[in-house]
Amino acid sequence: MEELNVCTWVWGSKYGRDYVERLFAGLHRHLKRPFTPWVFHPNEADYHLTQTPGCFARLRLFDPMFQRKHGLKGRAVCLDLDLIITGELDPLFAKPEPFGILQGVNNHKGRFNGSLWWTTVGYRPDVWSDFSLEAATAVPHAEFPDDQAWFEAKMPDAGALGSQDGAYAFMKPGWTTGDKLPSDARLVAFPGKRDPSQFTHLEWVRKHWAA
Repeated sequence: MEELNVCTWVWGSKYGRDYVERLFAGLHRHLKRPFTPWVFHPNEADYHLTQTPGCFARLRLFDPMFQRKHGLKGRAVCLDLDLIITGELDPLFAKPEPFGILQGVNNHKGRFNGSLWWTTVGYRPDVWSDFSLEAATAVPHAEFPDDQAWFEAKMPDAGALGSQDGAYAFMKPGWTTGDKLPSDARLVAFPGKRDPSQFTHLEWVRKHWAA
């Protein structure tokens, strides 16, 4: 079985250490397969990528030098800090495609959502080597250029995750249960301005995230 690395990225002051702890507590509850947890911070060379919207700094996961520096092998899964993990994750992380991403949950025309994606380490280094802010601006995007639009331009045939797999985005397309948790949910993303801390009045948020 290939090695599994579960990664999240931290920069700025929006998310505190409690978000990191809650994310990995959920992983330890719901992921049976052994994994290595990673919390990455953009280095000085990538600082400029954190000063613009778009989460471009995490594209560094495709950089072979970065992979070697951290000894990454096998599969790297990238998760947003504000995800809530609500069910068994092993089926999601066992999908065979070398790159996969949450799809079909946006309100705009872009198919890809960067709240959850994975890559096989060593796959498509050009995702990083071809990247620049200028190049990302040149591909089709929604309100502003971002990593998910860059992924869609570079890998339009990527493997898909969505409600059919128990991967949801709260109150976004595919979510049909009001503010209740879908019975088959494995994880819930909060893209955009929504955040789990705004919904601690909901029983399932308290159970899986705020407790």
